[in-house]
This record gives sequence, C-alpha cells and structure tokens, in this order.
Amino acid sequence: MSSTSVIGLQWGDEAKGKIVDLLTPQHDVVVRYLGGNNAGHTVKFDGATYKLSLLPAGILHDTVVSVIATGVVINPKAFIEELARISDQRGEVPVERLKISDRSHIVFPYHMAQEAAFEKARKGDAIGTTMRGIGLCYRDKAGRTHAIRMCDLVRPNVLKQRLEEILPQKNAAIAAIDPDFVPFKVDEIYEEYSVYADQLRPYVTDTTAFLHKAVASGKRLLFEGAQGCLLDIDHGTFPYVTSSNSSGCGIHSGSGVSERVISKMIGVVKAYTTRVGGGPFPTELDNEIGQHIRKVGNEYGTVTGRPRRCGWFDAVAAGYGARISGIDVLAVMLVDVLSDLDELKICEAYEINGERTTDFPAFIDDLAAAKPIYRTLPGWKENICGVRKKADLPANAMKYVETISALIGYPVEIISIGPGREETILD
Repeated sequence: MSSTSVIGLQWGDEAKGKIVDLLTPQHDVVVRYLGGNNAGHTVKFDGATYKLSLLPAGILHDTVVSVIATGVVINPKAFIEELARISDQRGEVPVERLKISDRSHIVFPYHMAQEAAFEKARKGDAIGTTMRGIGLCYRDKAGRTHAIRMCDLVRPNVLKQRLEEILPQKNAAIAAIDPDFVPFKVDEIYEEYSVYADQLRPYVTDTTAFLHKAVASGKRLLFEGAQGCLLDIDHGTFPYVTSSNSSGCGIHSGSGVSERVISKMIGVVKAYTTRVGGGPFPTELDNEIGQHIRKVGNEYGTVTGRPRRCGWFDAVAAGYGARISGIDVLAVMLVDVLSDLDELKICEAYEINGERTTDFPAFIDDLAAAKPIYRTLPGWKENICGVRKKADLPANAMKYVETISALIGYPVEIISIGPGREETILD
C-alpha cells in the first residue's frame, strides 16, 4: 500500500500545499478530510499561483480524483466561487474528478452571524476565529438537532423542512446576544441555497464507499491535512483551536478510512513558527527579527490576509504534534526565509514554574507562563534558493535542519528553500 498523509505539526500555515502538490502525481486520489473555508493553501503550479481553501490541491492535476470527505464543513457559496475560479484558470472540472461527501455538513449565514455575535460579546477574550461560521457549524454537528448535511441540502423538501425547524431558534439565539441582529427569513435562505444545491448535486456522492473501493482496488490515496496539530480541538492549545481534529488523529474520523492503509505519514513544519489569532505563543518575536521573518516569508493568511505572528522554531510544540500524529518523516519548509540572520534560535525545552520540561502543557495558563529554553545556532548569509542537494547547502543551514530533526526525533526527508516546485531538496 502506498498511501500517504501530509500533516502540519504547528499552528497551521506550514506550506503543506506545496508538499501535497509535489506528491499528487504519485497518487490517484487526494482526500481533504477536515475543516472548511477557514483553511487555505497557496500552490504554485505551471507558472501560476492558486489560492485554495475548500478544494484539495489535487484539483490542479488532471489525472487525480479530488475528494471532499465527511469531516469537512462546506459553505456552498464559497465552494462554488472557488470552483469557478479554478475553472476559469484551468478549464471546467469534470464531475468524475471531484467528489463531495453526502455526509459533510453545511455552513449557513446564521452560523457566521452567531459566531460574529459570540466574538463581539467576548471582547478582549475573543478567540480570533476567521468569522466564517466553521466552529458554529461543527457545534451544530455535535448538537445534532440543528445540523444540515449535504444529503439534506440536495433534497429540496428536506432542506425546506429543516430550515423551518431550525431558523426560528437560531434567530432567537442570535438576537439574545446581539440586539442589532436582523432575523433571517426561511424563504430567502431556502431560495439561495436551492440554487447552490442544484450546482453541487452532480458532485455529491458517498465518498466513504468510494474511498473504500479505491483502497480495495489498489489506488494510491493522499490525505491532505488542513491547519495544524496545535489547532486540534482535542489535542491543541484549547480553547484557541479550530473545531475539528486537525492532527493526524482526524484522518480516520474525517474520511472513514483507517490510518492503517497509510504507509507514510509526513509531518510538515516551517523552519520557524507562526500562528494567527489569539492564544499563547512561547517563542513569539514581537521585534525587528519577527518583522523581518514576516516580511521575507510573506506571512499573511491565505484566507484572511491577516498578518501572522512569527517566532523562533519551537521543537517542544512541533515534537508534540509529531507524536500525536504518528509521523514517519519530516518536511522542513521555508528554510530560505532564515537566510541573512546572524544567529538562529530553536526552543528545545520550556521552563514552567521553575521546572524544565519538554512536554507540551494542556493548561493554557501553563503555556502562557512557559519560558522558552533556547539552543543558539550560527546563521548563514548565502542565498540557498538554487540549491538542489543537501550536500550543497551551507554547513550552518544543514546543521540547523539536522538540529530540528534531532530535537523532534524524526528524519528530514524534504527541505523546501522556495515556493516553486523546483525549489525543493529531496536528496
């Protein structure tokens, strides 16, 4: 079996899309199994740049089937707009190359309104969500009674009935938080979403059955993670997390396919650390070095455009992500961004309440109190974007990568030294 998974080990934005794009030609099916249009990939392909949010990176390859599996929550309007952009750039996507799970859940306007009301009410304690209603859709999924799935959306009578049941309660709930809220109307949402349903219906199928048949017939699957391990609802920096299992733990639940079919789990890390939104960040650099990394690395959100918080590489956090996801090898990305710095630091442990630890704490106040214990390494001044072999990297750059490998405890298989496909070291 030669199926593969690509998992981000930090707080997302690790450049997973590039790795997925590189590996896609070696696979038959690419599977997106979690999240919604709060996640994003920027992929350079055939000389063009594509910003993907709901669609898997495999959509850029004509020979691959792209699957949006059960664990994904779908904003139909955003999905259709994204598909239209790809069609304008690369031609229409045939139905047989794109499959959407009939078990996936639907994001509605009231999810976004409710999320905005919650964040507004929290004021200084806001979680810092993307305001796309993802968390509220997952909340309804867990609560069951207010959830609408894709199989409901594409059945007009069912959709109308569900909206009539749900919308009065949603309107009342949002109005109780936000007195300026203007209630939604059943007919308006029904008419809008019926149009989306007509456009999506040809792609909707039982993706779990499709994937099981693909595995049985020897097809090679590539599981495309979204966001990162430290944003996992169960294992991340709660409550500053996403609303799904964004670590490797989510593959089985999000796709319906057992991890046992995967022969290689690739953990992706940036050569430094970033995060978006609120929450503790032990190695954050709120200084000129952090600003330098943000500028050189173009550290702005693919989906929101928000500037990312930047800091030194945190081996405690990334090592934790690697362990809970069960990775086999590492891909270290954006190493080129660190060129021209005189010295570099890697956090090898935390000091929490006077004690040294390499364990990642569960209690958010402990993480906020964590003082990073750094290992300092010499930088390099050479431009490394043209390097294609590890042996040709500057000695200090290779030492930096090897230190990340040693601290996390897994070998480095891929080193990225630029956004282009060719700017990748594989040997």
